[in-house]
Amino acid sequence: MIVVLVDTANVVGARPDGWWRDRPAATSRLLARLTALPGRIVPAPGGGRLLCGEVVAVVEGAASTVPAPEGVTLVRAPGSGDDALASYAGRLAVEGRRVLVVTADRGLRARLPDDATVAGPGWLYEVLPA
Repeated sequence: MIVVLVDTANVVGARPDGWWRDRPAATSRLLARLTALPGRIVPAPGGGRLLCGEVVAVVEGAASTVPAPEGVTLVRAPGSGDDALASYAGRLAVEGRRVLVVTADRGLRARLPDDATVAGPGWLYEVLPA
């Protein structure tokens, strides 16, 4: 079982669907879709399959006040979302838990634990129900 750790700002920003007009609403829509992941077996990035355990979403800035939907743990970044996500991924690694980080941010990817699996927003949108 793997923890899916989502860089919500990066994932929301990956699609030019007008998210910039209402970032909290766009984040809430993504979070609602993430509720379908816990307990699901999905195609793994690069092949194979994986069982999604816990889903953790890092929210920041204007979106940091959105309500947490049932089944998704929110990490409310007090400052940089990247700092909060890298720190949380590090904690999971120390606990010996497997983590899949969803982000396209290359700078953030370089800050993740060596054993973290990384997927881009496209992978996440493919496995989420519409």
